[in-house]
Amino acid sequence: MTNIAQTVASKAIVALVAAAMIFTMFAPAAKAQTTEELQKMINDLMAQIAALQGGGGAVAGTPMAGGVCPFTWTRDLNVGATGADVMKLQQFLNSNADTRVAASGAGSVGAETEFYGPATAAAVSKMQVMYRADILTPGGLVNPTGYFGPSTRNKANALCVASTGTTTPDGEDDEDEDDSELQGEGELDTFEMDDASDTDIQEGAEDEVIAEITMEATDGDIEVDRMTFTIVGNSTEEEDPWEVFETITLWVDGEEIASFEADDEDNYLDEDAGEFRFSGLGLVLSEDEEVEVMVGASVASSVDGADNDDSEWTVKVTDVRYFDADGVATDDNDTDGIDADTAVFDIVEAGDGEELTFSLGTGNPDATDIVVDTDNTTDGVTVLEYTIEAEDGDIELDTLFVTLVTSATTSLIVDDIVIEVDGQTFKDEATVVNSTTSSTYEFDIDGDVVVEDGEEVTVKVMVDFQSQESSNNVARYANGSTIKANAEVNDTVAEGNSDDPSLKGSAVGDTHTVVAEGIVIPVDSVEFTTDTTGENDTLGVFTIEFEVTGVEGDFYILDQATSSATAVGVEFTVDGSAATTSGTLTSSADEETDGVFTVREGETETFTLRVTVDPTASGDFRVTLSGVNFSENVNGTSSPTLYTPTPVQDFRTGYETVQGS
Repeated sequence: MTNIAQTVASKAIVALVAAAMIFTMFAPAAKAQTTEELQKMINDLMAQIAALQGGGGAVAGTPMAGGVCPFTWTRDLNVGATGADVMKLQQFLNSNADTRVAASGAGSVGAETEFYGPATAAAVSKMQVMYRADILTPGGLVNPTGYFGPSTRNKANALCVASTGTTTPDGEDDEDEDDSELQGEGELDTFEMDDASDTDIQEGAEDEVIAEITMEATDGDIEVDRMTFTIVGNSTEEEDPWEVFETITLWVDGEEIASFEADDEDNYLDEDAGEFRFSGLGLVLSEDEEVEVMVGASVASSVDGADNDDSEWTVKVTDVRYFDADGVATDDNDTDGIDADTAVFDIVEAGDGEELTFSLGTGNPDATDIVVDTDNTTDGVTVLEYTIEAEDGDIELDTLFVTLVTSATTSLIVDDIVIEVDGQTFKDEATVVNSTTSSTYEFDIDGDVVVEDGEEVTVKVMVDFQSQESSNNVARYANGSTIKANAEVNDTVAEGNSDDPSLKGSAVGDTHTVVAEGIVIPVDSVEFTTDTTGENDTLGVFTIEFEVTGVEGDFYILDQATSSATAVGVEFTVDGSAATTSGTLTSSADEETDGVFTVREGETETFTLRVTVDPTASGDFRVTLSGVNFSENVNGTSSPTLYTPTPVQDFRTGYETVQGS
């Protein structure tokens, strides 16, 4: 008995000898050969090596000792399949120069793999053409499919002179059992056809779903071998299907299992009825497991009636043939065995239903304080982020527009504006509207960005801010100036299959506050609590906690809280019915002067506003932090500046019900 080690050693010796042969034969002739001739020489020698090692094969159809054959393929194979039987198939195909998988590299002679890729499918197609009469013609097929299904598999097994069993190491016969073998006396119990989820199919569509089929077997497994369809037009245009459809395909779990060349009249079984057939499907239905088959179609780019809703079509299955585990064939048809369901769809003009939907992106910045430099520009601040989603077609973006609305003169605040679309940056080409506090900018995308059907792209609007002070130390704009960016949806220029896709949605950014010097209160630092106290809940207690940061200097805030507009401390407002209110202000900040909180430059302090509400009658109440007065003077009262928190809704509590006293 020859053991594995001896076998490996002998193959290694053969490989060394063969390598020496290659070197001896190749070296003296190298200069005299063309590239193609040299490659052929190498391939032939590699085939000899593989044969010597037992890894290659003889000519297809010849019994092979120590090679691939005898071998039996027991399952259908298609692109994406993996396994040892795939490698055996590649070796079998490589045994004939006319069906080789690859001339060199992966899949070539001696370099076969366990992956069924496009090259393997192409080689299978060559085999199908070589044995057209045995593989394609019985199934009513004209063109090869590249699918290693029942008819192709049967031919390969016949050519490979398959044996009935194998011998185990201990000498006992062991029948080759395959988990994919059918079990039981199955029958087709469920066969239902439904409309596709979208019944409008555009001209030029590729593999668009036109119908959905649900099948289920009972009492055992079955293998569906063929399905016969009809496809007819219901419109007054009376177009023949071969003038409308290019291919009709079947899909299971996202994988194409069969294809029909629908643009050739001669391929139809009955031209008048639009009847055609898929054969050799090899679709296995395991007992009591539903299988969904999608029927897809590729449509011609121009269809009469598509522009006026006058191109309705019906697709129907009229016959199904399947086998059970015993190989018994059953034919069910639309009058006996399967439901006579139909699926209806319309072929519409290319671009019909195309639309772009605009909405705020998940990364859109909330209202915030934008800290800018006093003497230099502040570059690349994102003030708006939005998304554009395409539906019913791929759409090119040609022109986008953005408007900036400011509380001060826009040109004095904004130095430059750019947008980033799907990672590409575009500068503004023109300012189409330029009023004092509102400017609209045009961005020429020129088709450089395509929003694919069902996908979305992100647009970021980024602003470079002017320095707050000009060269002569004059303030261009005041601290606390605001800016907001909006996408001008209705002005967008885009093109898909139609020249004017529908535009939907909106993208309006939050208002941001521009600060070069003073204090800022981050929106995300604000926290609220509401409660009631006193006998019978007659007092409402509202607490707003917030952070204050000093920008370009130290600033001072009086420890007072009032519900009236003043020039000291913090201001608050109370919404609700008549009530007596009072407020207190505490802080983590130091008090250099008694009763005055100090916020140092670049440091952040926590402030807590506590408001008590004593209503005269029961009602709902809420409290808003409406302003913070700060001063550059340690007394907190000299020339104070009012900071107004925005947006208002982010600085107020929820409602609390308080009982009247």
